[in-house]
Amino acid sequence: MRREPIRWILGVLLVVIALNAFGGGYYGLSGARGVPTEWLEGSPFTSYFVPSLILFVVIGGAFLTAGVAVFANAPWRQFAVAAAVAIVAAWLTVQLAIIGYVSWMQPVTAIAAVLAAVLAARLPARAPGRALATG
Repeated sequence: MRREPIRWILGVLLVVIALNAFGGGYYGLSGARGVPTEWLEGSPFTSYFVPSLILFVVIGGAFLTAGVAVFANAPWRQFAVAAAVAIVAAWLTVQLAIIGYVSWMQPVTAIAAVLAAVLAARLPARAPGRALATG
């Protein structure tokens, strides 16, 4: 597979994950209607506000930043993807420890993150001293 399609597929995947995090975060910030607060028993949270804020800002922000870095062909793009993947892995680990498996989105998000890491590893190394590449 040529390198350029990998970059575009990866960038789109990262932005889709970011949009999913923004949507989930917004839903939680607006009250998470239909999601039982009993799931939070034994956790440090009494509502979904703080976890939703983290989902929106940290996870959504990390994946959006990684997506922009990949589209811009920034020299730190692989680091940004690795950081976003590590952040979502930690998020999912804590989420599973607190509320357990409750949604098909948990494994789908994990699979998408692994796919992003694999695609990022296939990106070519940047030439030293190169600015943003076009095309």
